[in-house]
Amino acid sequence: MAKVKFETSKGDFVIEVTPEWAPLGAARFAELVSSGYYDGAKFFRVLPGFVVQFGLPADPKNAAKVGNLKDDPVTQTNAMGTITFATAGPGTRTSQVFINLVDNQRLDGMGFAPFGKVVEGFDVVEKLYAGYGEGAPYGSGPDQGKVRALGNAYLEPSFPKMDGITKATVLEETAG
Repeated sequence: MAKVKFETSKGDFVIEVTPEWAPLGAARFAELVSSGYYDGAKFFRVLPGFVVQFGLPADPKNAAKVGNLKDDPVTQTNAMGTITFATAGPGTRTSQVFINLVDNQRLDGMGFAPFGKVVEGFDVVEKLYAGYGEGAPYGSGPDQGKVRALGNAYLEPSFPKMDGITKATVLEETAG
């Protein structure tokens, strides 16, 4: 188990990672945090009453370094405050994660396996800028293809109010 602190443009929050819930997801998340992958990244999809999503890097060169991750079985429900890797179907998890802003149990049967939970600063997560809505082509928010290709060079001028991560740090690791 580990705790990860996210310093953001709105304040800090802490996630407690529980490898027993989703071992592959927990290990990938720890690897990404430790490598600085999320530093500078934006919360590109903030949907009140649903999720806050991040995980496309500030520098698009870093996106190519992350391959697909095998699926974990879903052992926990997508309760409010849990963090889960995004997926577009079997074997498609990479670096994108989301924090559930509400209880989203309907996601459990779709293969979304939580690997941790926000244990401090959930109010910060709830305050992240949500004004851009769903991403293109379904809404006026950012196009994920452009984020993947251009990173913050696309997001910062096009979505100037978007909140981001300053730094993510592993605070502590404990046995069990």
